[in-house]
Amino acid sequence: MMRYKEEKEAKKEAFRKYLESSGVLDALTKVLVSLYEQNEKPFSALEKYLESSGVLDALTKVLVSLYEQNEKPSSALEFVQQKLGGPTVSEYEKLQAEISDLQTKYNELLVTHEETCKELEELKNSYNSSSAKETSAGEAVEDEA
Repeated sequence: MMRYKEEKEAKKEAFRKYLESSGVLDALTKVLVSLYEQNEKPFSALEKYLESSGVLDALTKVLVSLYEQNEKPSSALEFVQQKLGGPTVSEYEKLQAEISDLQTKYNELLVTHEETCKELEELKNSYNSSSAKETSAGEAVEDEA
């Protein structure tokens, strides 16, 4: 019985070290600190919020699932992200590239828009000045008559 407890504790400690070395504990800590700072509420209120919103349950299920894996994934953080419904690293990189492309297109369209607005303003000015000349010429003809 004592040996079983020792093995279980050793397995838990190995799992904790695995989570720590893979960055999962650090990521979870950052999330919790961020949530705490955003809420600016006592930690017990944050804990109640996380529990009532299902965050603690979801994290527990994911960590238990990871713990029960016979072969640990190379990236525990990716495993947690995938189980929680987040994008994979490759999906994230694709999304970042898409954001970059869209930002470039947006900047190009913004420049085109500004140029078009300038052209429109120039056309308005030239139209107004030609209209003014025609009006002046028409008045001059009427004065001569």
